[in-house]
Amino acid sequence: MSQLDAADANTPLVFSRPSLWSFHSISSRYAVVGIWALLAVVYTLLTPMNFLQYGTFRAIFGSQQGQALVFLGLALVVVFVVGEFDLSVASNLGLAATIVPVLNVLHGVPIVLAVLVAILASVLVGIVNGLIIVRLGINPIVVTLGMATLLLGVALLISDMNTVSGLSKSFAAITNTEVLGLPIGFFYAIIAAVIMFYVLTFTSLGRHMKFVGANPEVARLAGVRVNTIRIGSYAVAGLLCGTGGVLLVAGLGSYDPSSSGGLLLPAFSAAFLGTAVIQPGQFNPLGMVVAVYFLATGILGLQILGYTGWVSHVFYGAALIVAVTASTLMRKRTAKA
Repeated sequence: MSQLDAADANTPLVFSRPSLWSFHSISSRYAVVGIWALLAVVYTLLTPMNFLQYGTFRAIFGSQQGQALVFLGLALVVVFVVGEFDLSVASNLGLAATIVPVLNVLHGVPIVLAVLVAILASVLVGIVNGLIIVRLGINPIVVTLGMATLLLGVALLISDMNTVSGLSKSFAAITNTEVLGLPIGFFYAIIAAVIMFYVLTFTSLGRHMKFVGANPEVARLAGVRVNTIRIGSYAVAGLLCGTGGVLLVAGLGSYDPSSSGGLLLPAFSAAFLGTAVIQPGQFNPLGMVVAVYFLATGILGLQILGYTGWVSHVFYGAALIVAVTASTLMRKRTAKA
């Protein structure tokens, strides 16, 4: 047992009811949820015949892009928690989504094997990122930006710069089968977020990850295997990217490799905006999920009102600026407290 575990075991738990249930605590944890509800009310009043219907609900929660963004957001959360950074997640997801149809449709590889190869390739990318950054001490922004460009080039190469289609309908069923009126892929994303939340909140591994993110040198002195956790975070991010890519291409039936870059900004916006939900000032998976669908609601409502084309870029860009600013201010306030 490490010193950190021993400290956890010997430290008494102190419950502070006023801080948990005070108006300030509730408002800081769920302000985004309240704004989300207010946004839905405004859109309903402005376009009652268009916004307030099942098709809108399904477009927000059942879209393939929304599911992919949840997995990308989770990949970012897992590296952010340990103090790392990754700009290659969208290209990594795109690589997995490209490998599946290329192997299955163009080369006749069984779909199960194609899926395994795609996920393993994404995990390998994460491990390579981690080794270069942690073992060689290279700046993570430089490494992952270069990796993102490299992966995009590889995806374009193996697909011959074309959209490869022709995946079977039975394969599509793994994500398009409806459960409670929504594609089952939505529930996969929610389950993944809940599992990550549990690991980060209630396990020693999660405590170690947060400890590394807060102060890696102190964590090392406490017996935590800092480098292993840092490299492991990139590997898990790769696993999430690969899984998200497989589910995305299963739902769509094809994939355009050049489209992966468009997912990076929304994923970052959701990850940072999620720090204002549930666990203020902390990267957390459930807050990120709320942020994904909050942003989807905002953009869809504006599109229904007739603002198309440019609106998603403006909305995601503004959300990222606001989210990073809010996250920074909350972290400073927490540090002072």
